[in-house]
Formats: sequence, C-alpha cells, structure tokens
Amino acid sequence: MTQQNKNTSGKQVEEVAIDGETPAERITGPARWVVIIGTLLSLVLVVNQLFNTQLFGLVLIEGRYLYLLGGIFLALTFLIFQMRGGKGGVPSLLDWALFALSLACTWYLTQTAQANLSQGWEYAAPETAQYVSVVFFFLILEATRRAGGLILFLIVTLFAFYPTFAGHVPDPFSGFQSTFMQTVPYHIYSAESSFGIPMKAFGGVVIGFILFGAVLQRTGGGQFFNDLALGMVGGYRGGAAKVSIFASGFMGSMSGSVISNVLTTGAVSIPAMRRTGFSAKTAAATEACASTGGVLMPPIMGATAFVMASFLSRPYVEIALAAAIPSILYYWSLFAQIDAYSAKRGLRGLPKPDLPRLKEVMKEGWPYIFVFALLLYMMIVLRQESSAPFYATALLLVVNQFRARFRLNGQRLGNMIVGVGMGLAELTAILLGVGLIVGSFSATGLAGTLVNELVFLAGDNTLVLLLMGALTAFVFGMGMTVTACYIFLAVVLAPALEAGGLNQLAVHLFILYWGMVSYITPPVALGAFAASTMAGSKAIATGFEAMRLGGVIYIAPFFFVLNPALIGQAPAWEVAVALTCALIGVGLISAALQGYVSLIGPVKGTFELPLRVLLFIGGVLIAKPHTDLLNWGYSLSFVVGAAFCVLPILSAWRARASETTPA
Repeated sequence: MTQQNKNTSGKQVEEVAIDGETPAERITGPARWVVIIGTLLSLVLVVNQLFNTQLFGLVLIEGRYLYLLGGIFLALTFLIFQMRGGKGGVPSLLDWALFALSLACTWYLTQTAQANLSQGWEYAAPETAQYVSVVFFFLILEATRRAGGLILFLIVTLFAFYPTFAGHVPDPFSGFQSTFMQTVPYHIYSAESSFGIPMKAFGGVVIGFILFGAVLQRTGGGQFFNDLALGMVGGYRGGAAKVSIFASGFMGSMSGSVISNVLTTGAVSIPAMRRTGFSAKTAAATEACASTGGVLMPPIMGATAFVMASFLSRPYVEIALAAAIPSILYYWSLFAQIDAYSAKRGLRGLPKPDLPRLKEVMKEGWPYIFVFALLLYMMIVLRQESSAPFYATALLLVVNQFRARFRLNGQRLGNMIVGVGMGLAELTAILLGVGLIVGSFSATGLAGTLVNELVFLAGDNTLVLLLMGALTAFVFGMGMTVTACYIFLAVVLAPALEAGGLNQLAVHLFILYWGMVSYITPPVALGAFAASTMAGSKAIATGFEAMRLGGVIYIAPFFFVLNPALIGQAPAWEVAVALTCALIGVGLISAALQGYVSLIGPVKGTFELPLRVLLFIGGVLIAKPHTDLLNWGYSLSFVVGAAFCVLPILSAWRARASETTPA
C-alpha cells in the first residue's frame, strides 16, 4: 500500500512508503534490470571520464560524453516516470517505444559529436541531423513534463519556442527571431542550451554527490544522524522539533530536494513533535522550514552549489563557505523560535526512555563521521571536488559491510542502484529541460535586454532593484525545483543585479534564497503543503505558520547582499562584527515573531502587539547591513535598535516575574 501526495501544480511530488514499499521496489521485471544496467553503465562512464582511466582505450570529448550520459538517463526517465505522473509501475508499450527512440537519438548524437564540433551544427546542421534534433527536442520536453511536473513543463515549453516568435514580442522582451528548424538544432547541438552549463556541472561534479547522498541514506547514514540529533537535543524542551531541524537540515543538504526531504525525515519527526505537544500546523511548518533550509546549507547543498560554481567559474569550496553564514542565521532563527514556542507553552522534551544513548550511537556510527571527514578533507584541503564523493562512497560501501544491521544484500543493493538511477534520471530530465531556457536567452540575446531594462527601471536605487529581483525570483520559484529555479534566475536576473554594483557571489546566493521562498509561502508552498498532509493540518494555515517560523529567509538575503561580510567577502574582523550583530538581531526578530524572549519571558498584555513590533524593528536595526562600528550612522542605528528592545524585554521580564510570584 502506498500513499500519494499531490502538490498544487498537479504533479505527484513523492510517494510515501506505507508498508515498506518504496518507488524503487515498485519498478519490477525487465524495466528494473534495464534501470540497474543503465545506471551502472553510466556510473562507469562517469568514473572513466573524471578519473581518465581510459577503460578499453575509451577517451571521449566532452560533447560526446555529455550526449551519452544525458541520453542514457533521458531514456531511463520514460521507464521510471509514468505517463500520468508518479514513479514506478509497469512501463507501457509507449514508454518502451520512447525509451528506444531516446537511445537511437543518443547513438546518433554520440557518433556525430566530432562532426558537430568541427562543422558548427548549431548553425548549419545537415538535414538528417536536423530531424534527429527535432525528435530529441520533443523527447526532452516530454521527459521534463514527467519528471518536473506541469508548471515546469509549461515554462520550459514557452521559452524553448520563444526564439520562433521573439521578434513579435513587445520591448523589453523582444529579441532576435529564428525559424523552428533553426531554433531546435541550436538547442540540441550548441554548448549554450540543453548540453550547456547545467549538464556540464552534472557530468562533472553533481553526479558524484548525488550518488554519495543516496548511498549514505541507504546504508544507515540517515538513521545515524537522526539518532545523533535525538541524543543531543531530544531531551530538551521542544526537543522533537529541534531534532527535526538538525536531521532535516542535514538530509536536505545531501538531497537538494525540499519535498523528498519533508516526506522522508517528516515521517519520523512530525509524529514525534505531535506526541510532545506541538500543534499539527506547527509540527508540519517546522519540518517544511527545516527541509527548505537544508538545501541552502553547506557542505553539499544538493546539486545547486555545483551549478553555481560552474556559472561563476569559482571553486565549489568558495561557494560553500560563502553560504555558511546565511545558513547559520536561518537555522539560528528557526531554533530560537522553536525554543520560544516550547517555553511559551510549557512543552518538554522527549521522554528519556525514548531517546537513544549518545555513547551507543557514536560507538555504532562513528565510521560515518570518518567518511564525512574524508569527503571534507578532499574537497577543502586537496581541492578534488570531482573525485571526493566517489572515494567517500567507496569507503562508505566498505564500512557498510561491517555493519550487520545495514549490510547490503542482493535486494538492498538492487534497490539502492535503482534509487540512484531514479534520482539521476529525474535531475537529468529537469536539467535538459531548463537548459532549453538558457539556450533561448542565448539565441535571442534577451538576457542583455532584460538586464538593461531592469537597471533602467530601478534607476540608481539599489533597494528598488533588489525588491524587483526578490519578487521576480519568488514568482519564478513557484513550482520549480531548486536547481531549475536557480539556473533560470542566474541567466535572467543575476546580471541585472550585478550591473547595479552588487557583489556577484552575494547576488547568486540572493536569487537562490528568494527562489526557495515559494516552498514555504502560500499560495504555492509545496514544502509546507506536503508536510501538512503528513500532519493532518490545514494546508494554508500550515503555509502561514511556515512563513512565521521561516521569517528570516525573507530578510537575511537583503542583509548579505548589501553587506558581503555576511558571506565572508570581507576582512576577518568585519565578518566577526557583522555576524555578531546579525545573530543578536535575528534572535530578537525571532522573539518578536513568537512573542516570547527566550530565557526572559513572554511579551504579553494590553500592548503586546506594539511591543512585538518594537522588538522586531529593534532586531532589524541591530542586524542592519553595516560593519563599521566607528561609523556614526551605524552606531546611531545600533543604539536606536537597542533602545527599541528595552521596553519589550522589560515587559517580558515582568510577565515572567508575575507568573512565578505566589498569589
């Protein structure tokens, strides 16, 4: 038996196992073996390319490698995703036909990759190549629909065909126009469209980390880190929710998927929160916020950080370090709100008998810490980002065989390989589809036009430009996956913000954050709605509760884009000052959102609302984006902010004193 959860776009976001059955187990028969073989062959291909093993004397140019890798997973998409949505099941004859057609097109593209490169087929493809590109183009669109959902499919389709009518669109959206038979070969044969930056990042570093995350989850790593979080904070007030923050943050960093994170860790954390006194909507909202933040948290950050590194031509480690402080601020705010919520309602932690013993957890799971240490050492010290996850995965598989509880037998190994193949096929289909958007902007020159128009409309006002950018990112983030949304915004929006004089890395993190906002913000709020189905709460109410708990996600991007010290782009002393002020300010903002100052008391009474507003404003002024404490304007802002907080804090202190004073 399985339970299916639907999101507002009509796409089936995930299927939760009820009787132990997972999507990987529902792929049976010949399709299962094809997925296993295709996944293993692809992984061998990746290892051969990245490690230059020259297996069987095979040396591939980049274009041929990407065509072969992308084509295999594109073909597998039609066996994994059903025509009407959902993973698993028995493929129909049409699915097998599309699978075979994808492989045939892949074979042609692979064989002609050298001719394509030397003869410039993106502009002058032979007749046969044009027909093959048309077939492959529509296969990509159909795979995007199955893997990414209806909303993403409609957006991709509109922009994929955009070059064919770009000349008829009013300014500022007009561009160079091409015929259909000029547009489609450009999409397939150029290095600027489907097989451009997104697929290059996928074939280079992304695939290794997705493999590592999947293997870690299926060899007991997820269970270990959940038990570790339970042992550390489960006994404190609101402990079940604090465990959710740690566990979901960690898993989200690996998976890069908000929805799958909610539906996996939420299956454990939401019932635990409900048992310890959390309301249904707060339990669901906490899980949604924790899962959303996980995608923004180093060290792995899903696939998006690697795509960002490719866009910016910067080392991945630089991206991860820059994302660390904003992630700390977000989770500090969430943690502070959960603590305030629990204290306000007198909630306690999980009973001690229900908690795992930390000593036993570490004794059993210490090898996972060692695996992570190897991964981080290779990434940060040796700077071997492409090979690091493969070495870590190999060590993980060796370690796993010494742990009887999670040891891989034939069935578990098969499920793991199928699960890896499903994840890689899904991401490949989405990246190929989103690549069509990138290609359309490249072919029409629209990116440059939009940049100029946005900068012109904003004038010299940086804040107006940022507000326009935030709204644009929020709208385009609705219904799109994290990576797809980022790629789209990096092409459309980032150049305009950079042209406004803002730090490049801060701009790309800004659009990533605001692209994620829609996961907890109604009317879409996919993460909150998915969690609400598990908690049995009302979807819209859960969405608004998630907005409150995750409130800092709306503010923090403005902090770090206006003050690059908050992403480490400044001298150490400036970073220390900015982080200290931001932590204090965010803590006060969180207290205002919950109406309770941790360790002091509740803000309540006749003037509760005005006092909470004062506390909120005070927190914003203290966390104001400026690092020079000797600057008179900033010093005044800091003093005024502190003054605003005096009355609310005194009120909270008196309220607590009155509660503890005997009548």
